[in-house]
Amino acid sequence: NETKVMYFILLGFPTTAEQQLLLFSALLLAYLLTVLENFLIILTIRNNHSLQKPMYFFLGNLSFLEIWYVSVIEPKMILDVLAQDKRISFQGCMAQLHFFVTFVCTEYVLLAVMAYDRFVAVCKPLRYPLIMNHRFCAQLIAGCWMCGLTTSSIKLSFIARLSFCDVDKINHYFCDISPLLNVSCSDSSLAELVDFILALLVIMLPLCAVVASYTCILLTVLKIPSSQGRQKAFSTCSSHLTLVVLFYSTTLFTYARPKLMYTYRANKLVSVLYTVVVPLLNPLIYCLRNKEVRLAIRKTFTCRR
Repeated sequence: NETKVMYFILLGFPTTAEQQLLLFSALLLAYLLTVLENFLIILTIRNNHSLQKPMYFFLGNLSFLEIWYVSVIEPKMILDVLAQDKRISFQGCMAQLHFFVTFVCTEYVLLAVMAYDRFVAVCKPLRYPLIMNHRFCAQLIAGCWMCGLTTSSIKLSFIARLSFCDVDKINHYFCDISPLLNVSCSDSSLAELVDFILALLVIMLPLCAVVASYTCILLTVLKIPSSQGRQKAFSTCSSHLTLVVLFYSTTLFTYARPKLMYTYRANKLVSVLYTVVVPLLNPLIYCLRNKEVRLAIRKTFTCRR
């Protein structure tokens, strides 16, 4: 009964006619705000000499990454809210999966790199300019992207080999790993095993690096005699730590065991958190919790006026 599937139907969110327009407006507003916020951060970092530091170099790359991260998922999701035809071609589905996994895995590693940057800044302040030079920062960014591209290519090579029967409906709003594993009519155990191993490597290794970095930071900060000095040292890490908690907490359980997570009805709601809500909040967190970024944004728009 195997046939070559030419397209999938993304079921998305079941809504009434009255709810469709409201959902469409909310998702469109969230997408536009996310792109605008991240573009504003990139523009601010580029135009302010005071932000030409490794910390903001990594933040600019994170903003660039998240613009593409949401653009892979949200435009199709927004259009499908009102569209009657929710089809996506097999090639389009594989392309969406490839880019999405690339950006997710790159962000995991980039957050770990940002944690290492904060570790060097707090624990080795005198050697910070020497260690975190421009060449090394560029190499770290290139390593993040290479890790994301390699992981995505390996995962996709196994998923694309799966056979799909005449069941072409995906109970999701984008082509993710879990729905594709579940609609396959061939043995997906090898693809699931490879995905699980890569998930452990790409999620747990950066997470361990983040935990180790912040453990060292905490021990160093506690040794500072003045409370004002401790507060100043930790304030440079608070916004990044908030991003780490939000991103890892919403994605960890979904991608640790993707096929099992698909059985839960709440899977789509959890996915909304890390594809819509978290990217929307990330720039706000950095702007609201980082005084230097707030001042730079104010300076940028004051000068332009």
